[in-house]
Amino acid sequence: MEKVLVLGATGGTGKALVQELLTRGIGTIAFGRNQGALESLANELGNPEKLELALGDVFQWESVREAAKTADIIFQTANVPYHEMADKSLLLAESVMKAAQANFQKIVFVDGIYVYGPNPGYVVEESYLRKPNSKKGKIRIEMEKLIFSSSWLQSKPLIVRLPDYYGPTSKNAYLNPTLEGLAFGKPSLFIGETGVKREYIYLPDAAKMIVNVASKESSYRRNWNLPGQTISGKEILKIAKQITGKKTFLIPIGKKTLMIAGIFDSFLREVVEMMYLTKDPLVLSGVQYEREIGTIPQTPFEKGLKETFDFIRSNKK
Repeated sequence: MEKVLVLGATGGTGKALVQELLTRGIGTIAFGRNQGALESLANELGNPEKLELALGDVFQWESVREAAKTADIIFQTANVPYHEMADKSLLLAESVMKAAQANFQKIVFVDGIYVYGPNPGYVVEESYLRKPNSKKGKIRIEMEKLIFSSSWLQSKPLIVRLPDYYGPTSKNAYLNPTLEGLAFGKPSLFIGETGVKREYIYLPDAAKMIVNVASKESSYRRNWNLPGQTISGKEILKIAKQITGKKTFLIPIGKKTLMIAGIFDSFLREVVEMMYLTKDPLVLSGVQYEREIGTIPQTPFEKGLKETFDFIRSNKK
């Protein structure tokens, strides 16, 4: 892996991935549709020599193909807003696969856990039978079928699946509103029940694992789970108080409240159907990763949350 293209490079996962790739000395092309955001990313990283910027639209496959022509691997981290997912998810996947097919390239798709459906009562491995019970999950199933279709024999795709995430670069995660308040010792909204343990992955850890998986030839044409660690909202609050030295509290937001708020907010309206994951969370197995790649990096929540709070406070506008 000498040079790669990262689609959605200015997003939360994309930015963490760019940082990890550059740390390893890998030439990285950051692709995005906003020149200002790309330049801000470069400035924040100190304008490293191995970083290139590419302006383009991920839905225009020729644009992706041109940007990727000198790359060994394409990393697809660009996301589609919830309210546009039904219309655009498959279009995005097809565009990126066309580009990879044209360039005879490997491609890594970063996705979530919604294809698996409800918690079966045990940790879920990659071979688990797909049982999506949400619109988002069913769309993701169709996307997986498209990615691994025999139509793309000249490319080599793989999919990595992440649970909910957090970290200094995260932007649209469920936990973001909570952490943005707690960082300043303020009362914070928390989606779901505060006493239920849920799985979260620290984005720098995820980036390490994504690159590790992509580096192995045997990883391609397969799914990969990248597990995090479990913690409850109450435990997050306790750690936050220890870090900030301030007393505060969480305000749980349930399904009914989200349904009412969704009348005015399309994002919250779409989140409602995912609330089943806050009551009885599904947890990913890391057996395949440990067997074929190695030790799973797991930054302690105390360290990950402190680094996230420090970033939030230092970047307050």
